[in-house]
Amino acid sequence: MNVLKPSFLALAVTAAASQFAVAGQQQEANGFIEESSLNLLNRNFYMNRDFRHGGSNSQGINGSKPANERNGYREEWAHGAMLNFASGFTQGIVGFGADAFAYGGVKLDTGRGRVGAGLLPISNNKTADAEVPDSFGEIGGAVKMRVSSTVLKYGEQRPTAPVFAMGDNRLLPEVATGFQLSSSEFDALSFEAGHFTAYNGKNSTNSDDGLFTSYAGVEADSVDFIGGTYKVSDNLSLMAYASEAEEVWRQYFGYASYTIPLADQRSLSFGLAAYKTSDEGEARAGELDTTSWSAKAAYSFGPHKLSLAYQKIDGDEFFDYIGVDSIWLANSVQYNDFNAPNERSMQVRYDVNMASFGVPGLTLMARYVKGDDIDGTKADPNGAFAGWAGDDEKHWERDLEAKYVVQSGSAKDLSFRVRQATHRSTSFDSDLDEVRLIIEYPLSIL
Repeated sequence: MNVLKPSFLALAVTAAASQFAVAGQQQEANGFIEESSLNLLNRNFYMNRDFRHGGSNSQGINGSKPANERNGYREEWAHGAMLNFASGFTQGIVGFGADAFAYGGVKLDTGRGRVGAGLLPISNNKTADAEVPDSFGEIGGAVKMRVSSTVLKYGEQRPTAPVFAMGDNRLLPEVATGFQLSSSEFDALSFEAGHFTAYNGKNSTNSDDGLFTSYAGVEADSVDFIGGTYKVSDNLSLMAYASEAEEVWRQYFGYASYTIPLADQRSLSFGLAAYKTSDEGEARAGELDTTSWSAKAAYSFGPHKLSLAYQKIDGDEFFDYIGVDSIWLANSVQYNDFNAPNERSMQVRYDVNMASFGVPGLTLMARYVKGDDIDGTKADPNGAFAGWAGDDEKHWERDLEAKYVVQSGSAKDLSFRVRQATHRSTSFDSDLDEVRLIIEYPLSIL
């Protein structure tokens, strides 16, 4: 590979070696078994998408490319169980441990012509002919080593870096395979670096799926990243990352968040996020030169919170990413990311905690996002985004959500969530209505 990967690994190894040199005992190492945890999450998930004009999801069934399906209705219902084990570390200067998981799902309802909502694994990318197993699952894990407060892991894991983050917005979570080094030797500063070569998507149970980008649908040979967070004060945090999807792009990320506490349970908070993406190596997605950024402000007063956000894509291609949660832009919402070429978008959002009104555990949310000024006519004619969007395209999305969490008793922490989205667009994207019903029950076994 080119110079970026070696520099990432060299910097990570150098950082780890410096910690090894000064480390005494591990921080709070109580033993492999003593610090172990075992948790089980049951999730029941129903989802439908009604494409109003018989169209299909603009990202396709696997979130990779546009698709033309005759049937514009998607409906899936399934139950999933996620068992996660995390060991402690053996005692001594160097501690060793292991993490493991077992995920399984059962199809409750769907059928030919209705699959493609992303809950269930399917046999191919053609909705009308897709086959869905009655049950499915996956088992995996990772080994880990700790010196002081620095941990190195290898195996299947769920990184959370803003340039490469595994998501959990369907039945089973995404998991990536590779190395990850994380360090929190200093209270205010945390650091991480990773090298990943495969992952399984939101509706896959294969641990060796390729690292395909969410929009262009092209495969990167590997993903490398390095970055960290600096907590300047209790109210101000800064974050910076650099990453490379081999033979596709290089991406840089910066983030700042600031909170101003006010009197009488009031506060103001601000967030600024930005990505810079440029093509790399073979440029498998075509020429890329995009700056994507968003600014968000929120005012909290008692149980209420009102948020406003502005987002801008400066570039002639879509802002793309690998991994569902690898987008920290403010207007990436339930259905759409508002990440089209040259797009500007604005959001208004309202949240309320109903505990103050006598219903503890109930929260409500409503938001509206509108995007316009989309112009995809200048995209690389030989690239993956050619012809995806015309000139002066626009769209909007409205999301509503209600969530209730049982507060006490034998069903404590049982949660019920209803999410509804409506999206309307000019010709470059789909008109749809979407409903998600999610029931979750977490259990701590160890």
